[in-house]
Amino acid sequence: MFKDRIDAGVQLASKSLSLKDSDTIILAVPRGGVPVAYEVAKVLNVPMDIILVKKLGHPNNKEYAIGAVSPYDRFLVPHENVSPEYVMEETWKIRRRLDEMKNKFPGAGKLSDLQNKTVMIVDDGVATGNTLWAAIPLVKKSNPRRLIIAVPVISTSARQKLENAGAEVISVTEVPGMDGIGQFYLDFSQTTDEEIILIMKRNKDHPEDLNTPKSS
Repeated sequence: MFKDRIDAGVQLASKSLSLKDSDTIILAVPRGGVPVAYEVAKVLNVPMDIILVKKLGHPNNKEYAIGAVSPYDRFLVPHENVSPEYVMEETWKIRRRLDEMKNKFPGAGKLSDLQNKTVMIVDDGVATGNTLWAAIPLVKKSNPRRLIIAVPVISTSARQKLENAGAEVISVTEVPGMDGIGQFYLDFSQTTDEEIILIMKRNKDHPEDLNTPKSS
């Protein structure tokens, strides 16, 4: 059980100490992943950013990912009965939301050079793994040296899904199944826009806390 996302980030960092002062970039999944990622980044002394990627859901079940969309790219697994018109419309909607996030949160999307870096994607927990599974191919297009999914808590099925997609997984707790991530937190209140803005502003204004990674 985690006290809150800050506590979860500190505990997650303790599982990742081999990456301290390394050539690593942390990408936080908004919303709840941002405060977790910030704590990990502070302990590991590596930079962080917000990952601007959202899953593209199936028209009959939005929770079932058939791909993912970033501001500049898209990954899609072809499915029967999914029209090109639907894909284009959903892509446009998702990119509009991503643009709003990029404009709202300082520093979001700035760390674009992932080649030959260790990329650690951080969220506050993973139940199904659908969103991160869909995001993995987009991140891999940037040719990172290593791709790690780091979360405080994850289900066994989600771990297997993400590892099968080619990512390493680091977690504090793994459970056979879960009804929701919130059951593992004493305080799982929604991370607000104001909190994210404050964290990203602190991240931007105090680079001495999050030093630039060393050259490979």
